[in-house]
Amino acid sequence: MRAGTDRLAEVVASLQCDLVVNVQGDEPLIEPGMIDDAVAPLAADAAIEMSTLRKRIVDPAERHNPNVTKVVVDDRGFALYFSRAPIPFVREGCPPADAWRHVGLYVYRRDTLLRLAALPPHAMERSEALEQLRALAHGIRIKCVETVHEAVGVDTPSDLERVRALFTSDPLATAAVN
Repeated sequence: MRAGTDRLAEVVASLQCDLVVNVQGDEPLIEPGMIDDAVAPLAADAAIEMSTLRKRIVDPAERHNPNVTKVVVDDRGFALYFSRAPIPFVREGCPPADAWRHVGLYVYRRDTLLRLAALPPHAMERSEALEQLRALAHGIRIKCVETVHEAVGVDTPSDLERVRALFTSDPLATAAVN
């Protein structure tokens, strides 16, 4: 099965552009400021090839939910690993490290996206069903920008109901979708 990155690269191959923003379809409530935040590192530093967003996890249930993708980052905000498992693991008696939820929005340099799509899927990508692991496995670093905005991913029927309820209670949200 081809990943969204592969399908996106097909379209981008015929376009002339420097940066490509990919808002995942399961993230219907992405705020415009979130896109700006994700683009900023690539605009500021030509060495950065790819970026995404992360949001601090405060709810312990979210940390253990396999439908929530977690990310561990280094001291400079680059991804070390993405997982559906609760990472980083907190050993009994040890202080917890920050836990981050991945937000499904990516920014690529055009040539990086095309190179990434040409690479074979990696075992980690297939195991976790997380396409961003292909980038990490092949040495493409991903800058993970912290966002203060809330994003509600739609991964389960209950997530869909939660988003529908938000649209019902917020006429502006409904107008933004129509």
